[in-house]
Order: sequence, then C-alpha cells, then structure tokens
Amino acid sequence: MEELGAAESKPAWFTPKRLLVIFCVINLLNYVDRGAIASNGVNGRPKACAENGVCDSGSGIQGDFKLNNFEDGVLSSAFMVGLLIASPIFASLAKSHNPFRLIGVGLLVWTLATAGCGFSFEFWSLTICRMFVGVGEASFISLAAPFIDDNAPPAQKTAWLAVFYMCIPSGVALGYVYGGLVGSHFTWRYAFWGESILMFPFVIFGFVSKPLQLKGFGVAKRKESLLSGPASAIQEVPEETTAQDHITDGAVNLGDLSSKKPSWVSSKFGKISGQLRSFRQELMDLLVDKVYVINVLGYIAYNFVIGAYSYWGPKAGYAIYHMKNADMMFGGVTVICGILGTLAGGFILDLIHSTISNAFKVLSGATFLGAIFCFGAFCSKKLYGFIVLFSIGELLIFATQAPVNYVCLHCVKPSMRPLSMALSTVSIHIFGDVPSSPLVGVLQDHVHNWRETALILTSILFIASGFWFIGIFLCSVDRFDEESERHCPPLGVSSSQPSQEISS
Repeated sequence: MEELGAAESKPAWFTPKRLLVIFCVINLLNYVDRGAIASNGVNGRPKACAENGVCDSGSGIQGDFKLNNFEDGVLSSAFMVGLLIASPIFASLAKSHNPFRLIGVGLLVWTLATAGCGFSFEFWSLTICRMFVGVGEASFISLAAPFIDDNAPPAQKTAWLAVFYMCIPSGVALGYVYGGLVGSHFTWRYAFWGESILMFPFVIFGFVSKPLQLKGFGVAKRKESLLSGPASAIQEVPEETTAQDHITDGAVNLGDLSSKKPSWVSSKFGKISGQLRSFRQELMDLLVDKVYVINVLGYIAYNFVIGAYSYWGPKAGYAIYHMKNADMMFGGVTVICGILGTLAGGFILDLIHSTISNAFKVLSGATFLGAIFCFGAFCSKKLYGFIVLFSIGELLIFATQAPVNYVCLHCVKPSMRPLSMALSTVSIHIFGDVPSSPLVGVLQDHVHNWRETALILTSILFIASGFWFIGIFLCSVDRFDEESERHCPPLGVSSSQPSQEISS
C-alpha cells in the first residue's frame, strides 16, 4: 500500500532519470563552490615581500583579508560547521516533514549564503556565510542519495550512485577552472554571486513541484514516529470539543471534558520527546553496527586526504613543479579521473554483484593501489611523471565513491538511511576534511616543503585501505534483508543458508 501511495503521489514530470539529472546538477553546483574557494583565482595569495624590499599586496581572499595559511584553512572548513550541525537535524525532520520539501529549504539557505559570501567585508563575515552554506547543503547531502537509491533500477543502484557522486570530483575540478577564470577577469566576489544565480532555479523547483516520498517514510510511518511519545500526548483530539459531546443522562462530565483536551504544549512536548527517543535509539543502533562503523572509519581517513588534496592541491603543484596554470592543471586531471574513476567503481561493483563484502573489496583494493601511485607521483622530480602517476592514482581512489555510499545505504533498514548518510557525512567531515586543511596548513608552515607535506598526507590513504580490508571479513550475508532487518547471520548460521532461514 505504501508503494502504491508513493507511486500515485509522483508528479506528472517525474521519471527516475529526470530526478537523477536534477540531483546531479545540484550536487555539481555544491562542489563547484568548494573548488572555487580553493582556486588560486578566488582564494588568491597572501602579501609577500621580496629580499629587495618590494612587497606584493597579494590577491583574492587571502590578499584582501590578509590571511595566513591557518586562517585560510579554517575558512575552507567553515561551511562544515553548519553541515555537521544541520545534517542530523534534517535527517530527523524527514520523519515528520516531507523530505523533498526539506531539500528545497536547504537549497534556499545555500543560495542566500553564497550570495552573502560575495558581499563579505572581512574574515569573520565570510566565515559565518560559509557556515550557512553548510546548513543549506546538509538537507541535500542527507536525503538525495536515499531518493536515488529508491528510484534506481535494482541491477544498477551502484551505477546510479556512481553517476551522482561523480559530481564531487568533477564539481571541484570545474570549480577550480570557474574560480580561476572569474577571479582573474573580474573579482573573487563574482564567483560566489554566480553560484547563487545558478542555484536559484532549483530553489524554485524545490518549492513549486509536487513533493516526492522516500521509501520507509510514508504518511503512516511519519505518524507512527510522531505518535511514539507518552499516551497523554498522542491521543487524537478533535479540533472542537463542546460540553454537549460529554453530556450523559443530563449531566456534564467536566472531568472527561478536561482530560480529553490536553494542552498544546503537552502535545508538542510528547511529539518532540518521542522523536528524540527514536533518534537516540537509531543513533545507538548505528554506533554498534560493526559493518557501518568500519566503513565510516575508512571513509574518515580517505576524506582526510581528499579534503586536503582538493584545497591545497593547486598551491602544492604550483610550489613543487612551478605550474603556471595550476588551477587548470589540477582541474583538468581531477575532472577526467574523477568522472572515469567514480563511474568505473560503480559499474564494476554492479558487474561483480553489488554486495557489501564485494564493496569492501573494491574499496580496499582501489585505495591501496591509488595510494601507491599518488605517493610515487609526489616523489617524481619531473612534472610529466607527476601528472601520469597522479592521474592513475586519482582514477583509482575516486573509484571508492559509489561503493562506500552503497555500504552506508544498504547496511541499515530503509527508514534509517537518511540518518545513516547524515552520520556518515558528519563523521567524515568532523574527523576528516574539517581538520585536514588547517592541519596541513600548520604542517606546511612548520616544514616549509610542499613535497614532504604531500607525502605525509598521502600515506594516510594506506590506513583507509586497511580499515576497508577488515570490512571484507565482517559480513557474511551481504545484502540487507529488509524483512528480517539484519545483514549478518546469528552465530552458528552458515552464510550459504537462505535469508528466510536466517530471519527465523
């Protein structure tokens, strides 16, 4: 019945492929913003003085606001603060509000915040606007992947996720190019204003179109979630209750009249407390799930490296190999390798059968080989050697995007997928790329050698590969059984037994 209701509620324009395309464009714009703020054209360079006493006032954000490397690293991570706080909130609100509308709200906040970045007048005003960019992105990051997984053909779920997550490297790379062009021809402020204008049509789309429903979040499900509070708070109360309704044998039972009309505050408190208890229980379920935890630990280590690569890559390339067009070079390599690698990871996992243990095999193997090539690239003394080795390395490490998110989605029951994605997003950012950019900035300020800094950073990819290698042995029943609600069999049960036997 729930699936029938969801189908009937689909708007006339809706097809799964159209939804995928729309979400891909939105995701692309999200990551264009990240690439743009990291580009030399927008980020710029700080003030520097030569030995002869001649000083360069700098350019871009660093030059205008006189930022050191640490402050610049903090600026790159500021939007994560809003994203970390808002992601679990939006995931929880999906139980009581339509998830599609929540995405529209988030895109509106994102649009206003990026416009505000262009009007910033000093470091802290820009930092606050970047935080609200994260708030706006939180709803989309938490809810878009479950929507795509719900609507993708069963045999192509990972491939569709790969197409969606392909927008991460391609968006960052396009952001490098976009920021470089806009920053050099106009000013860095125009880059943010342009992003805001490009996103605005999708804000209108989010509010005007008929909203869609997520699997596991039908009307009945939302009511059940809301009505999980105390009995006094969940009792259905008519909008109007009169004394005539309570007259029995000519007498008015005033006690019944007062007891059947609980206060608005009590009702709201019951709903909120029920939601909080449900959120806490689901959070604990995720934290004790070994498959989920080991997957996220690998993702944290991986994202620590990728976050620092995306932000400091153009600066490191310019310093080590004297790239005159570092934005274009890193942008071109990242966009090609990101698209091919991400798509390859998704299609390969579907080809070998998309299961959780196979996903861990792809994650571990691709990351280990990618780390070797990236490490070799930064050891190379020649620019062309670096480009070849780093391209192969990026091709391999980007193959992890679809499999890692496939595990996050399919190691939990459908109603927990938004929270699973939200907690994964929070974890990989708060322990991964949020601290990585400032820490790499501190390391570089200390060693003053971009090659050494890059090699130390790249070695962390081996840790990510190790976590995912452990994941191969944690799960013997690969695909989540939505009926029995478990993905690993009880002790003593063979993995070759059918799921029906396991669920008993």
